[in-house]
Amino acid sequence: MNKLTALPQDLPIPIDDGACDHLLGIALPSISLPSTHGECVDLSAIAGRIVVYCYPMTGQPGISLPDGWDAIPGARGCTPQSCTFRDHYQELNELGASVFGLSTQSTDYQLEVKARLHLPFELLSDRELNLTNTLKLPTFEVGGKHLIKRVTLIIEEGKIMKVFYPVFPPDRNANEVINWLQEHAV
Repeated sequence: MNKLTALPQDLPIPIDDGACDHLLGIALPSISLPSTHGECVDLSAIAGRIVVYCYPMTGQPGISLPDGWDAIPGARGCTPQSCTFRDHYQELNELGASVFGLSTQSTDYQLEVKARLHLPFELLSDRELNLTNTLKLPTFEVGGKHLIKRVTLIIEEGKIMKVFYPVFPPDRNANEVINWLQEHAV
């Protein structure tokens, strides 16, 4: 099994430290983020429901993950999480939700991931931490990189309606989102 898509059995489970308690019900700020589509996206201006899964960083074949990566609660699993959102993309769309991935990785880095994993949705780069800092999203630092902790937001008409945090295991997050969308059909 591919090292990047497999989740080790002994991963530490992240705890809810309250870092996202302030997000529910707030309106998104108008911030444009570069996307893998080559344009900037302002999540606050998108009509309807959107799912934004924030992830620390995806690995790349042949490039080592930061030292101690698997020991950081919630760090491991970005590729499996992205793949499950890919695999459930049509179902999410049928439930009226657009999907975006968000990380602090560069758009060039994200373009490689999007192509390699065949992701049908856009990845957004918050490399400058504009949205992250404005929303006060939880972050951590490793290997000199400032990364977003794993959190998934369901946004409707620019307002955060649901927050999934902490997200664990990450490969089940898309199913949790689908269940919520089904229970809260528009």
